[in-house]
Amino acid sequence: MSRIKLHIALLASMFSGCLVAQTVEGGLGNYYEHTLTRELEASPLPYVRENDVVWEHIIWRTIDMREKFNQFFYFPLERYGVEGHKNFAYMIWDAVVANEIPIFADDEMKIPIDNEAFVAQFTRADTVILEIVDEEENYEYQTVLVPKEFNSEEMLQVRIKEAWYIDKQNTDQYVRILSLALTKEVYKEHNGDIDYIGTVVLFWIPMQSIQVRRLLARNEAFLAENLAHQPSWEYIFSTRMFNSYITKESNRFNRSIVDYLTGTDALWESEKIEAKLLDISQDIWEY
Repeated sequence: MSRIKLHIALLASMFSGCLVAQTVEGGLGNYYEHTLTRELEASPLPYVRENDVVWEHIIWRTIDMREKFNQFFYFPLERYGVEGHKNFAYMIWDAVVANEIPIFADDEMKIPIDNEAFVAQFTRADTVILEIVDEEENYEYQTVLVPKEFNSEEMLQVRIKEAWYIDKQNTDQYVRILSLALTKEVYKEHNGDIDYIGTVVLFWIPMQSIQVRRLLARNEAFLAENLAHQPSWEYIFSTRMFNSYITKESNRFNRSIVDYLTGTDALWESEKIEAKLLDISQDIWEY
């Protein structure tokens, strides 16, 4: 008789649990509250002693978001994201607008930029002259101000500066990203044609800043099919989950590869430097 009562009690508890209503705060478009990612803290960076660094090399590289593997940097193109995920450019830009991360004019973080002044300058309205024709074909010209907006479709590259070094305590080679630049494709209209001018750097952000690292840890890329397990941007950069090519290495002339090589030769030089970095950890201990 006691066993029957126990079964009834279990069924009653299961049934009552199904009747409990769930209130989802922070967004009516979700069936459960997404808080785990927003509460994440950035992983601490390993401490490095100056006396332990026996070899160091600085590398500049470019992540082309048009490359198939890197397209998760570029998409989704929607301004406010898809399923809670923004593309990389909008994530960085929104943090700059909200003054959540510092920005600099150089990759050595020596020339700070005021976030509010930069955003105001970037979104400053352009003067446009409109031609207005009435019913009697009378022409009238009016000058209007057209505000500019940040458009992630113009951001096709991400540039990073990183340090490769060997720690004698661990007798191993490591790499740490020091700074990251958001770039923009620039075009100019000439005689009715749109001419490509080049790629310009908007600003650099310090990748060792706790504000930047927290931002990357608390935002996910839209990479995997399983929406419940998307990698954070911190994970993507720490595990180097991207394709890139080297554009410069530290040298006494402070010149980039394109300053002395072009075309296929520049590509081969980039691959040569990449191979040298992978081999150096083995070669250096032979002497």
